[in-house]
Amino acid sequence: MSQPDPTPVTPRKRPPFTIRPAVPDDSATIANLIRELAIYEKLDQFAKATAEDFRKHLFGPRPYAEVLIAEIEGVAVGMALFFHTFSTFRGQPGIYLEDLFVQPEHRGRGIGKALLGCLAKLARERGCGRLEWAVLDWNEPAIGFYKSLGAGPLDEWITYRIADEPLDRLAEEAPKA
Repeated sequence: MSQPDPTPVTPRKRPPFTIRPAVPDDSATIANLIRELAIYEKLDQFAKATAEDFRKHLFGPRPYAEVLIAEIEGVAVGMALFFHTFSTFRGQPGIYLEDLFVQPEHRGRGIGKALLGCLAKLARERGCGRLEWAVLDWNEPAIGFYKSLGAGPLDEWITYRIADEPLDRLAEEAPKA
């Protein structure tokens, strides 16, 4: 009979993660995470935002959105970029999650769920009636994850967008205020 190895093998524990609000010095990190998200979503040709864009529009005189950063040992591994909306039917604000991203090698640890949980808590603290977002129809892992949280699609609504030259033309046709 052989003797057991005298050195016990303990499973390697993963370091814990933290979530915090972004600060201006995170602008380059946000830009990099957005670029990684765009690559994952096969939309990298559209990802033009720079660190300076985020610094100006997230931390300037009129912030348009906020970001939560998920870190492991001080290194950003995920983020949630969000902003407020307003529901005329409910008569109360909401939070719209523009982007939720966790680097693929860090998924399955609860980071995405924790980011959403922090947003839900912020929504309740700020008197918001809902938290909503869009997901690409092919992203089955994300759809399954969202459904597991109790979220559901709004199949009766279709999102429309106008940008670039059509937006410019429409703006030019607007009456003078």
